[in-house]
Amino acid sequence: MFERCSKSWRAQRSEPGGGADGDDSLYPIAVLIDELRNEDVQLRLNSIKKLSTIALALGVERTRTELLPFLTDTIYDEDEVLLALAEQLGNFTMLVGGPEYVHCLLPPLESLATVEETVVRDKAVESLRKISQEHSPVDLEVHFEPLVKRLASGDWFTSRTSACGLFSVCYPRVSSTVKAEIRQHFRTLCSDDTPMVRRAAASKLGEFAKVLELDYVKSDIISLFTALASDEQDSVRLLAVEACVSIATLLPQEDLETLVMPTLRQAAEDKSWRVRYMVADKFSELQKAVGPEITKNDLVPAFQNLLKDCEAEVRAAAANKVKEFCENLPEDSREQIIMTHILPCVKCPEVRLNIISNLDCVNEVIGIRQLSQSLLPAIVELAEDAKWRVRLAIIEYMPLLAGQLGVEFFDEKLNTLCMAWLIDHVYAIREAATCNLMKLVEKFGAEWAQNTIVPKVLGMANDPNYLHRMTTLFCINALSEACGQEITTKQMLPVVLKMSNDQVANVRFNVAKSLQKIGPVLDSNALQTEVKPVLEKLATDTDMDVKYFAQEAISVLALA
Repeated sequence: MFERCSKSWRAQRSEPGGGADGDDSLYPIAVLIDELRNEDVQLRLNSIKKLSTIALALGVERTRTELLPFLTDTIYDEDEVLLALAEQLGNFTMLVGGPEYVHCLLPPLESLATVEETVVRDKAVESLRKISQEHSPVDLEVHFEPLVKRLASGDWFTSRTSACGLFSVCYPRVSSTVKAEIRQHFRTLCSDDTPMVRRAAASKLGEFAKVLELDYVKSDIISLFTALASDEQDSVRLLAVEACVSIATLLPQEDLETLVMPTLRQAAEDKSWRVRYMVADKFSELQKAVGPEITKNDLVPAFQNLLKDCEAEVRAAAANKVKEFCENLPEDSREQIIMTHILPCVKCPEVRLNIISNLDCVNEVIGIRQLSQSLLPAIVELAEDAKWRVRLAIIEYMPLLAGQLGVEFFDEKLNTLCMAWLIDHVYAIREAATCNLMKLVEKFGAEWAQNTIVPKVLGMANDPNYLHRMTTLFCINALSEACGQEITTKQMLPVVLKMSNDQVANVRFNVAKSLQKIGPVLDSNALQTEVKPVLEKLATDTDMDVKYFAQEAISVLALA
């Protein structure tokens, strides 16, 4: 048919007097044939993307009788072309004549749903799900449901995986007899010999459960859920955990303990960390689905174990759920559960850091006095952790801690830590500690800084380690604006000026940079009488870097 159309059109165009008098209605088909067979993939792809235009030119009848059969017969192309075709066909209903003829789109989509490439199959299933809604109940049983059965019983696993995504969209609108057949096909796929098919079934188990009658959820879905959650493949078991959330929301409270919880407890202790990770990742959703009583009796112990899991990935996933888990606990037992069961698990860095990062929320629940007693040992331990990234994380939370704990508690328990970070052997820690001091001064005020922080910072100017002497300068740069003119001029400036005579060139050029940084905070008299002479001296230094930064400071501060 298509060959004849193409040749006929070319023949008419080549005849004398052809052209405008020829049958131009054949032109779109000819172009389609030519471009679909072109060696250039991009041309074939462009042709597929113009299918709707071609269909409009052909009209609904020729689209049904010529275009769709042609497309069905030529599904052999590159994956990107097939992907585009699968997407286009999902929007073709009106181009074939509306819902009455939508079943005409099923043959090419059925073929696409069996190809090897996963993204093409997924897109074909997506389009099939879309057009299933446009079938009448009668057409659904006559045309769509047989397609699902063919895919479900196909020889290749590709067709069976695609079938898993189609059961839920046709089940609600077919007769009870056909429903029974659909349930049977789904049961069969859940025990398929191929792990890929069982994975696909497990991933759609929750979705399928939502459209089933409650009796069948109890009789069919629970047994399938239990079997999939015990599958030999951990990739199947972890998908069953995801389905658990949907199943739990469908069942009455009295059935959850017997039908769901044994399997969920088993998953929380699964030998595969990937399954335990999925339980941790879905924990807040599971908590809401099973309700407060089961949470207290079953989920709290499970959550404790996940927070203490031997795998860091599982602990991290559970730690990310601490805030939501605590917020969703029943009010009458929330504080007791947090104090007795959650805070004692604060031993792994991921968990401790997560609780500290959500300190304001936890504080609202259990109060700062109990919190500080429970968390302080963990905070101190994290602050001295061997991993520098853990130390860095706790520094970033220090202003939050300061705000929650208050100045007196902070000075007594945490001030020493903040100063110790300034001489850490890792530069990133020293830099973060400097920034932390500035935030603390902004929170507690200049007077606190003058009495508590500044003397300790300035004391480091005499440290034998030149890196620590440079940290003094970095701190002064950070603190000057927050501390104000008087403290900067009277206490900090003399130390900076004295350090201009340091034997290490790195310290001297950082003196020049510091004077440039704190210059705008100083009064004009101090700039002219104290800063200018020192910068002029540094501008004649034997070290090129010292000279450069001194001259730049003189220029920026307009002291020339």
